[in-house]
Amino acid sequence: MTDTVEAGLRRIADQYRAAYAARNPSLAPISTRVRFSENSVALPFPDGTWDSIAEELGPALTLVDTVQNSIGISTAIRTLDVTGFLAIRLRVEAGEIVEAEHVFSTPRNLSGPPTPIGPVEEFDHDPDLTALVTPDERMDRATLISIANGYFETLENNTGEIRNTAFTEDCVRYENGKAYADVEKLFRLGRYRFNERVRDRDYVVVDEARGLVMARGFIDHKGVLDTYELTDGTEMKAIFREPHSWHLLELFKIKAGRITGVEATFIAVPYYMETPWAPAARWGH
Repeated sequence: MTDTVEAGLRRIADQYRAAYAARNPSLAPISTRVRFSENSVALPFPDGTWDSIAEELGPALTLVDTVQNSIGISTAIRTLDVTGFLAIRLRVEAGEIVEAEHVFSTPRNLSGPPTPIGPVEEFDHDPDLTALVTPDERMDRATLISIANGYFETLENNTGEIRNTAFTEDCVRYENGKAYADVEKLFRLGRYRFNERVRDRDYVVVDEARGLVMARGFIDHKGVLDTYELTDGTEMKAIFREPHSWHLLELFKIKAGRITGVEATFIAVPYYMETPWAPAARWGH
């Protein structure tokens, strides 16, 4: 039964991508009451890049969650002459898409210092992300979420302590397509001390068979930290000089209790911006 549900969700993911690229919602099973957001703003559907996409560049990576009936997609698109990385979260009820959430990252909407983004045309997903996890490396749903949450606990007020998570030595984090190696080493140095909060964390897609977790959240920088010292004694100057937040959809690959790879798609948003997907959010139709 689960295999049938998974196949159905993957088919809907493909239909959504095709409809989106064609700017034709009728090509996908989209509910007439779909809730849609882009870059953490609730929008009427269709709007935003649904009206401006020129083409999907890909490559597309899809994960599905047969418990929450949710879908995660990581891809790249072009609007006019602007290319960027796109993360999508969908929720399905009775065969229809009832929620669609986009985070679209370009050099223009990153804006805040620094601006980590790689060239779309040079990016490809690590093939291991979509590979099935072997039985001896597979983790249950709750454990996958706990390890991903430990990543955010470590990122928040990063002092050099690894909190409730673990990494493989060769783990690489991609930030908007730009590779950063030595993930654990940088955490142990306290490189990200300027992260005041990692809040509103929600684990929106969990693909247990592949050890994948997609999370939504915000990283807040208060802009009060001027200089700080790494655990090796190196003096650093904080890069965020005023209140600032990132909004993210972030993907983790986890095997045998360790994070083996990370893909983050994020943008700059107003400081302490909230998600329209909070339980108390109100939607107009």
